[in-house]
Amino acid sequence: MRANSLALRLFLTATAWTVVILLVTGVALSTLYRHAVERAFDRRLGVYLKTLVADVASPEESNEKFPQSLGEPLFELPLSGWYWQVTRTDQEKPEVRSSRSLWDGGLPHLESLGVPGGLGGSREGYVQGPEDQRLRLIERPIDLGDEGRFLVAVAGDAAEIDEEIWSFDQALVMTFAALAAVLLLTTMFQVRFGLAPLQRISASLAAIRSGAAERLQGTFPHEIAPLARETNALIDANREIVERARTHVGNLAHALKTPLSVIVNEAATRPNDPFAAKVREQTDIMREQVTRHLERARIAAGLTVVGTVTEVGPVVMALARTMEKIYPDRGIAIDVETAGGTRFRGERQDLEEMVGNLVDNACKWAKSRVSVEVVGGRPPGEAERQVVRLVVDDDGPGLSPAERAQVQAPRRGHRLDETKPGSGLGLSIVVELADLYGGELSLGTAPIGGLRAELVLPAV
Repeated sequence: MRANSLALRLFLTATAWTVVILLVTGVALSTLYRHAVERAFDRRLGVYLKTLVADVASPEESNEKFPQSLGEPLFELPLSGWYWQVTRTDQEKPEVRSSRSLWDGGLPHLESLGVPGGLGGSREGYVQGPEDQRLRLIERPIDLGDEGRFLVAVAGDAAEIDEEIWSFDQALVMTFAALAAVLLLTTMFQVRFGLAPLQRISASLAAIRSGAAERLQGTFPHEIAPLARETNALIDANREIVERARTHVGNLAHALKTPLSVIVNEAATRPNDPFAAKVREQTDIMREQVTRHLERARIAAGLTVVGTVTEVGPVVMALARTMEKIYPDRGIAIDVETAGGTRFRGERQDLEEMVGNLVDNACKWAKSRVSVEVVGGRPPGEAERQVVRLVVDDDGPGLSPAERAQVQAPRRGHRLDETKPGSGLGLSIVVELADLYGGELSLGTAPIGGLRAELVLPAV
């Protein structure tokens, strides 16, 4: 899931950058193309302007010195969008001559609009023409000395520029859309297959944690291989540490139990000595505490082992057969119902100890029948947690609510009925083991009349 989330973030980031880069590039190309089209249009207007300037500077005095079409019929078509205008500016009342296409209108002056002059005083810009037409206009002042000063202007329909740019923008958008689709598909392909090794590692780690595997298996790319090697080395080191801890726990248990046994034996030789009785009492407490804490240390070490999983069904079936052999004279029928594939996340010996104590306790008190049921599933409201429920019922006398509460939080070694054999540690061990694994033991009334013990443990 985390790998998928990383892939999604990388894909979204790549998509965002792709869109930004294409937008910036598209705007830049559209702007450059607009300038190129405007320069080409200005060059076209400039040809007409030079022709008019040459006519204005001609020494001929004829009133027909200005051509009407300049080689372009649109200058003769009224309101065609193509116009020329020559204004004499050295007179008190400017004299204006213009193309027939202007009809009775006129062109505005860029100088009066605040457009700065360029090389030779010429100006280019957009103006509003007759009939609210948008025009591209170029004008140039001419000083002929005694013959006067003139302002020559030529304008063309800017719609041609806009149409040219619109066509280019459409082609640009379609091209960039196709390019964006190709880039995004390529990015998706790279992200998906580039992160595939990480997804494999994530799945392998999940399998190790659930007990389905012990190490990262398979071949990984050169960039990921060191991570896989170090992870496997960490798992191996963790197992070695736990094994050494178990060995030390066993050695410590042996080292402590032997002196305690010697002390107990020595005290037993003086049965009437009050001091010896006190020694035996305290030695029993010491032995119990040593057993208890060593057992907790062993279980805590076992819980740190990655991938420790035990099949529940075979363990329960084996314990049922063992109990039938232990209580052959009682004639107790032990019914076992297990769900196939149910696995406990923990050590086999711990599961045997917990279930064994529960089944043994049920057999001691049952009249004729013990039922063991194994069910896997998820607790209500916890969709991600997997548990295994082991329900042990007997048809014995059962326990009252007060007795059940006492058993579920017992004093270690305390028994409700001293007539039954045993040390009284069984249910206490079950409660502590279940608690260490994050599980719990609950007691109730069995449908068959006796005690129901329900053990909930983590599963995979």
